[in-house]
Amino acid sequence: MKIALALLCDYALVDRLGKLSVLGIFEHLWIQRFPAVHPRLHLVLRLKGKRTEIGEHTVRIRLLDPDDHEILGGTGVVDFAEPPAGVTEIEAGTVLVFDVPVAKPGRCRFEISVDDTVEETVPLTVMQAPGNQLPTHPTKSES
Repeated sequence: MKIALALLCDYALVDRLGKLSVLGIFEHLWIQRFPAVHPRLHLVLRLKGKRTEIGEHTVRIRLLDPDDHEILGGTGVVDFAEPPAGVTEIEAGTVLVFDVPVAKPGRCRFEISVDDTVEETVPLTVMQAPGNQLPTHPTKSES
């Protein structure tokens, strides 16, 4: 089982047929004052595997701060059902929504494990916004 896609965005959804829609992909947050809570960050994952990997797989997600302390974490199970005849790959998309507490600027990361093996990390750089203004270049800003 592998992670084919892992990203952060403003909004995402998976429709009833499994199609993934994503808006506002980012890796940077500009925060005016610390500590803060950034509302509604979406973590998007697409898992893929072989037909031989049908069944339950444990997925663990941890958000680590610049000092490698866990800010958020959780574990869940993804259950892959038997695909139609002739289909050799299985896949599933999921969207997780977090309100992210940030204590200070620095490089954070989401660490995603599947079946107790770290498969992917997604960087999240948190920066102090200059002055009272948020930057105008294309990055994600505090709401």
